[in-house]
Amino acid sequence: MPPLSLYIHFPWCIQKCPYCDFNSHAVKNPIPEQAYIDVLLADLASDLSQFAPLPALQSIFMGGGTPSLFSPAALQRLLSGIGQQLALAADCEITLEANPGTFEAAKFQAFRELGINRLSIGIQSFHDQHLQKLGRVHSGDEARRAIDIARQAGFDNLNLDLMFGLPAQTTQQALADIATALSFAPSHLSFYQLTLEPNTYFHRYPPALPEDDALYAMQKACQQQLAAHGYQQYEISAYAQTGKQARHNLNYWQFGDYLGIGAGAHGKISQHLPDSIIRTSKPKNPEQYLSRQPGLCETIALDQLPLEFVMNQLRLRGGFNLADYTAITGLAAETLQPALQDCLDSGLLECDQQQIRCSERGWDFLDAILEKFFP
Repeated sequence: MPPLSLYIHFPWCIQKCPYCDFNSHAVKNPIPEQAYIDVLLADLASDLSQFAPLPALQSIFMGGGTPSLFSPAALQRLLSGIGQQLALAADCEITLEANPGTFEAAKFQAFRELGINRLSIGIQSFHDQHLQKLGRVHSGDEARRAIDIARQAGFDNLNLDLMFGLPAQTTQQALADIATALSFAPSHLSFYQLTLEPNTYFHRYPPALPEDDALYAMQKACQQQLAAHGYQQYEISAYAQTGKQARHNLNYWQFGDYLGIGAGAHGKISQHLPDSIIRTSKPKNPEQYLSRQPGLCETIALDQLPLEFVMNQLRLRGGFNLADYTAITGLAAETLQPALQDCLDSGLLECDQQQIRCSERGWDFLDAILEKFFP
């Protein structure tokens, strides 16, 4: 069976950012920490009653929202409860998302002592004017201080989130953000373009963004700077030092299995190939989740599996092997046809000893590739 990961969603933030389409809610009252941990552990037990036996966890990712708003004591109870229900691999990657406005030295030292061994910090920019336009609650100086605190707490596996294509942003400013991030030598960078997602404030009231040609030039200049400093692009928006790719995210893109607990969390579990690969989803509203309203389970239709597989795998620079397609989905390689041959013939994909990946041209037209695999 595929490797197993666990995603845990924490739906609360200090403030809702105008560009954010994640399931996050501004804190208005004290967070119900203990009640939420209770429900998370019950949610996990419920999933395990449906899908056990399952292999040991290779990774845990605590995302949001802002999980670092929770206390070390609450996260200790959560991690301890998970360990009582599921085996963890000896080298299990355990990631916590955090925003600079939540950083306290003692708190993050305690997080590290809990066994959390990877930290992902939502920087977005080091320029105060851009942070203000993005509705962030921290300044550039607070972002730098947060990274220093993380290092002092012992987090040597560190991701920094950066955005480009911000309102009124120039290529020079984007390059300056990259240079500042590189000065801290993080093991991993998430570098992605600001997009105006539906159901966000920015979608209703769009800011003026750089033109497409300027965006492309900005992206290429920053990618060149990252490559020059040894950061390899292994996924559309992910760059890592050698051997420091995010194992949790890699499992998503390689169509591995994962449990999802928490408000709005999603999961994917392979029971029997190819006719019982199951998607799960939990209630998005925190109050509904806390009241233990049931989530949903649905089996991925066989005619949807080729699209589901390539939609994930082609996000990776390395692509996928045809043998892995058969092993992970249970389908014959021929079920990717005729879309696969069409993409190869048009130069959007390339094949080298059964390894399928995007060409340089295809990398810029991934949506066009995926359209060909729609059933």
